[in-house]
Amino acid sequence: KQLGFLRWVLRWCYEKGYHQNKTFEYYKPKLKNAKKRVIFLTKEELEKVENFKIPKEHEALEPIRDVFLFTCYTGLRHSDVFNLTWSDLHDGKIEIVTEKTVDRLVIELNRKAMSIIKKYSDIRFPKHKILPVRSNQIMNKDLHKLFKLIGIDSPIKITHYEGNKRVDEVRPKYELIGTHTGRRTFICTALAKGIPPTVVMKWTGHSDYKAMKPYIDVADEVKESYMKRFDEPNETNEDEQKNEDEQKNETK
Repeated sequence: KQLGFLRWVLRWCYEKGYHQNKTFEYYKPKLKNAKKRVIFLTKEELEKVENFKIPKEHEALEPIRDVFLFTCYTGLRHSDVFNLTWSDLHDGKIEIVTEKTVDRLVIELNRKAMSIIKKYSDIRFPKHKILPVRSNQIMNKDLHKLFKLIGIDSPIKITHYEGNKRVDEVRPKYELIGTHTGRRTFICTALAKGIPPTVVMKWTGHSDYKAMKPYIDVADEVKESYMKRFDEPNETNEDEQKNEDEQKNETK
């Protein structure tokens, strides 16, 4: 990334006539780089967040959770939820121009997203904003507290390279969760439900299939784990069979 910035500056300088050397264009070092891990909430973790009763002494975290869940239900970036106003809401849909990519998006709101909007509909926030969104830095800090309270702390191994030196680091999951995790959770959940990537891209504003590839790979893994549940014994049927056997023995 840093070499990319440097190349951009050198290219700009060349066009301005500050130097006449273009060898930098052909310099492509072989750097080791591990694929960035997609951190998202599983179905069980998402339900855990939804149902968690926040202690009274931490009640300030409730709006933080609501805003985070809203991103899980809509796929919006933090910056777009931060700027969301009542004028962006039309007939159960959000119509916005995104802050980062200047894309025009139309996102249909599901019942869970609408319920969060209704929860704060009687409160008047500055600049006609819909939700009580804090700054990205404060949100990330509070999300770490919230998810630690909830107990989403499974160990996650992160690998990166410093030059050619491999560095492995194991951290609890709550430390790796931020505002963007909600958007990733929305994408992975949608793909795991079998919603076509082209439809998901219309909601999220992704312009090419390549950007969706990491999420599709994750969704495939999730779908595979769900499919394995069909191989698990049916506890209900086992209990029914056990009761029938007991009744037969009593009759005898």
